[in-house]
Amino acid sequence: MVTVTDTLPASTANDAVSPSDGAASTPATGTLHGFALHAALASMALGGFAIGTTEFVTMGLLPQIAQGVHVGIPQAGHVVSAYALGVVVGAPTIATLAAKLPRKGLLIALMIAFAVFNTASALAPNFGTLLVARFLSGVPHGAFFGIASVLAAGLVDKERRTWAVAMILSGLTVANIIGVPASTLIGQDLGWQWPYAGVGVIAALTAFAVWRWVPRQRADAGATAGSELAALRLPQVWLALGIGTVGFGGMFATFSYIAPTLTHLTGVHDNVVPLFLVCYGVGMTTGAFASGRLARIGLLRGILLSLVLITVLLLAFGPMVHTVAGAVAAVFLLGFVGTLLVPMLQTRLMDVAHDGQALAAALNHSTLNLANALGAWVGGLVLSQGLGYEWPSRVGAFLAVGGIAIAAVSAVAGRRTARNAAAAAA
Repeated sequence: MVTVTDTLPASTANDAVSPSDGAASTPATGTLHGFALHAALASMALGGFAIGTTEFVTMGLLPQIAQGVHVGIPQAGHVVSAYALGVVVGAPTIATLAAKLPRKGLLIALMIAFAVFNTASALAPNFGTLLVARFLSGVPHGAFFGIASVLAAGLVDKERRTWAVAMILSGLTVANIIGVPASTLIGQDLGWQWPYAGVGVIAALTAFAVWRWVPRQRADAGATAGSELAALRLPQVWLALGIGTVGFGGMFATFSYIAPTLTHLTGVHDNVVPLFLVCYGVGMTTGAFASGRLARIGLLRGILLSLVLITVLLLAFGPMVHTVAGAVAAVFLLGFVGTLLVPMLQTRLMDVAHDGQALAAALNHSTLNLANALGAWVGGLVLSQGLGYEWPSRVGAFLAVGGIAIAAVSAVAGRRTARNAAAAAA
């Protein structure tokens, strides 16, 4: 799941773009300018567009997928969880094992794999095969964004790193405003398989574009799996991961079933759902840029406030979507408050990881996609018990409250550590 869950707005400055800052020592091939630079960044942003489209189009096509593979909608929601679990497994695994590999070649390999597995999703003859194909499709997701961000930061002067990383991640924003709604319409008209096949084509084009336009850049010779894994010994890292997994899970308990929720509660036709997905994408973009301003009150304060806003929205979501105007507002706010949280959570994780910067960047993708899997599972569990489509968001609110509790524990533990350090220094 990455959502513009991977978007780091330029307004957060260098502190928010920790993946690039963590790679500041990475040797670059030299700065690029003009067409060469824009072509290289656009090549990698195209991969972000493919990833964002395939991750979120499943939610908009869940009824069609369920019908196509002959399962109920709650069971079809496991397709969302399967992709998310692929990201959870793939991001940290590739980040640690491939630390010394040439980045350009690794990006090409990841996009080729992404193309193959999305095409396999389109050709899946049954539900079980589709689950496996979606899991494998998720494996390259997090590693691609982490490596592309580091590579992009090495193509520009130091003061432009934030801009370069933002250009890579802009593919996700465009995907949620254009790619997902358009693919949903195609899937509704031609069959749910076609969006996955289209993403496979875009991924193959990305691999070619990276080969053609992205310069070679060697890996960090000092990076080792051991130095990255050392971050996992830090309690604050686990608390930050817990905030994302539990607190953000409520968002996906709701959004994973957005299409049937809108058709059942709002009463709109299937072909109107893509318009609501545009609202969601606009909300995500707005939330990404607002996050930098909110972070000025302090990261943990901003995280806590975001989780409170998520809780309130999820409690109000069910009643709001009974009217078209309320549904438009609710879907926009669902994108806004979720993306408001993510960049601050990313920065917090990077801050507490110390020497494990690359792994921390990958774990951010894993965390949010674990939340994706958890939320989709919880929402499906509620629906399978015969409760209505108002209930996934209500249960999701309890997950958000759990995130608030974990954030509070993190804040208390941080203050205790600071006091002990001050006392030791005195």
